[in-house]
Amino acid sequence: MSIRRFALAALASALITGPAAAATEILNVSYDPTRELYQEFNAAFNKHWTAQGKEAVTVQQSHGGSGKQARAVIDGLRADVVTLALAGDIDELNKLGKLIPADWQSRLPQSSTPYTSTIVFLVRKGNPEGIKDWDDLVKPGVEVITPNPKTSGGARWNFLAAWAFAQQKYGSEAKAQEFVEKLYKNVPVLDTGARGSTITFVNNQIGDVLLAWENEAFLALKEQGGDQFEIVAPSLSILAEPPVAVVDKNVDKKGTREVATAYLNYLYSEEGQRIAAKNFYRPRNEAVAAEYAKQFPQLKLVTIDQDFNGWKTAQPKFFNDGGIFDQIYQAQ
Repeated sequence: MSIRRFALAALASALITGPAAAATEILNVSYDPTRELYQEFNAAFNKHWTAQGKEAVTVQQSHGGSGKQARAVIDGLRADVVTLALAGDIDELNKLGKLIPADWQSRLPQSSTPYTSTIVFLVRKGNPEGIKDWDDLVKPGVEVITPNPKTSGGARWNFLAAWAFAQQKYGSEAKAQEFVEKLYKNVPVLDTGARGSTITFVNNQIGDVLLAWENEAFLALKEQGGDQFEIVAPSLSILAEPPVAVVDKNVDKKGTREVATAYLNYLYSEEGQRIAAKNFYRPRNEAVAAEYAKQFPQLKLVTIDQDFNGWKTAQPKFFNDGGIFDQIYQAQ
């Protein structure tokens, strides 16, 4: 049976939650796999907000590949808040759109990242290809499903996790580039976003392994009852840090700064953190993280700042036009 819920969610580019007659409306522009998280969170925030005597708020959601979503906001999509897959995409709102200040990431705790995730493998039940680690993804005949790093934030985390594994195991950047080039030769299709790749793997039954956000992999197991897929935790992965930000120019024009700021701050509340954990994101709050510790596999994780000198270095080096991804993918 296919995951019908995934397909239906992907068809809806914008969802509306909260009372239909709400006086206030904000738009949350997010990346692909957060639909379910924010549907639940929006209802909780609205209850919290109206309990303070405030008018009810309608939260619209827009989802897609993170890079594509950032571009849409720069081009005029009037997001009140962005909740994207990586800081490099939100940096573009400052650099290209002049919509937010350069220090946006210092305005909320934990570098404006209320929850984290990582990258794992989703394989078919019984793991017929015997996939246990990154080395297995470059074997001849193994089909790997991952989205396009040019449009998807999740895909960039996938790429960098593979690169970090190869560089640590084989000892040089040249060997790492050789490794990821082999890996992408095993990719039959590049979807524009993470949810599209999940549908390709789960619904369309294409591929032997899906490189997936951890929450997306757990959601697939939850939807299927664990009878069609398994999660494989590789020996090394990357700490994926999806941040959030108020879009200053838009909220000031719309008069929504107060509610937009409160909305993002509520992600750090205990209720917000539990909703994140229930949706398979790793919470920042230590007490809530301890409650859900058994849910998440223990992994050795590299970080974007320590291992790649941050997104300001990694983005142009690997993913801008003419970068390493273009060099290896166009060469195939």
